[in-house]
Amino acid sequence: MRAACSCNEFSRAELLRRSAAQAGNGLPAIEPGMPVPAGTGLSRRDFLIGGLGTSLAVYGGGKLSAALLQNGIAQAAAFATPSDRILVSIFLDGGADSLSLLFPNGDPQYRVLRPRLALPASSGIAFAEDSRLLWHPSLAGLAALHTEGKVTVLPAVGYDHPDKSHFTSRHYWQVGATDHSLLTGWMGRYLDAYGVPDNPLQGLSLDATLHPELATAKVPVSTLDAPDNYDFSLPQIKLPLQPQIMAMVSDLGARHSKASDPALRQAGEVASQVQRLRSQLRPFQGADGSATVKSPVAYPASQDSFPHRLAGLAAMLALGLPLRTVALRAPGMYDTHAAQANTLAQGLKLTSDSLLSFQRDLEARGVADKVLVHVWSEFGRRAKENGSQGTDHGAAGTGFLIGSRVAGGMLGEFPGLSGGLDDQGNLKPTSDFRGVYAALLEQWLGADASKIIPGASSFARPTLLK
Repeated sequence: MRAACSCNEFSRAELLRRSAAQAGNGLPAIEPGMPVPAGTGLSRRDFLIGGLGTSLAVYGGGKLSAALLQNGIAQAAAFATPSDRILVSIFLDGGADSLSLLFPNGDPQYRVLRPRLALPASSGIAFAEDSRLLWHPSLAGLAALHTEGKVTVLPAVGYDHPDKSHFTSRHYWQVGATDHSLLTGWMGRYLDAYGVPDNPLQGLSLDATLHPELATAKVPVSTLDAPDNYDFSLPQIKLPLQPQIMAMVSDLGARHSKASDPALRQAGEVASQVQRLRSQLRPFQGADGSATVKSPVAYPASQDSFPHRLAGLAAMLALGLPLRTVALRAPGMYDTHAAQANTLAQGLKLTSDSLLSFQRDLEARGVADKVLVHVWSEFGRRAKENGSQGTDHGAAGTGFLIGSRVAGGMLGEFPGLSGGLDDQGNLKPTSDFRGVYAALLEQWLGADASKIIPGASSFARPTLLK
């Protein structure tokens, strides 16, 4: 449901983002002063791992064979513990308008700066932590979770001396630093420090391309367009013999898994683990061989893939697949230079309703305590509306942390429109995204943020968890 965008710089950034891992293969030139995209230079290999004809694209796994890939995933799944936590990053693409997501109805400057775009007070949903603010009517799902203490709101998150370029600001958020030269993503560096060399599901883009925040230097990560098409197969063997042959191989593997010969024992363990993982993944495939995801809750009906991907992700997590970091892009287009009202409302509603369903799905499956969702955008919009019933590039934006374990409430103050705008009329940040990243790494993932976020010690850590 992406709409046309009037911002040429956004279009160039989007093209580069989608092609970031294929630098040198027809990429457009990067303008002077623009950072090199994170993930540039990562090798990509496509492994056909599905009887349904779907491939898993693995980045940075040049030494992985199909057998090693299957074994690595199976081993990681076998040794996963109930305490293993998953971080999900969801990107609002284009710079979502923070003064619409939570609109300052109680600020007298709001309707002065936005005489046409200001939302009516009657349409908003109360926000308990700041009586000036109301939830956008399309965010009713997030508002409901916030009332339950399952959403933490960052009403003005960003960084000092903001760069209002889509390309540059997005790059900063993705690499976790205001550094043009970094080529690995902040989640990728976490995996380099704490991941394993043979489990590409540890960093998963649910997309057709790699999300740069997952770009690594050492360990493999992957992209998968459709979780319900994920299954292992023997390419040389056609149905209906394949299941029986795989079962026989598994049985032979089990017999040799305790053999005295090291090579035979390893081969037996590989066969057993791969068959175990195939059994775990079988619920994704219907009786007729068609792809399916069975969810205990209803997701929004949409032609956009976002709710379907979230449903598949919940199913993968419930099966104990060894995911650690996951990245998705939310539906909608948030670079709203013109005709903002309708474009923004449509994307926000599908995003919010899908995230509500995802949280309910995780709860129904009993895995909600393992998952934390971070929703972000590269910047907010200018406080004053433009002449096209839209808003131009701004500074601080709005972010959300979603999950059963989050502290809830609000992180950082809403600075207001009278004294909280910079000299260009943009909202000033009251929390720094790098401090949020450092807190996510330390408090949620149990990592040493100083190994991952440059200058981590200089950023205040908000309390994220209950």
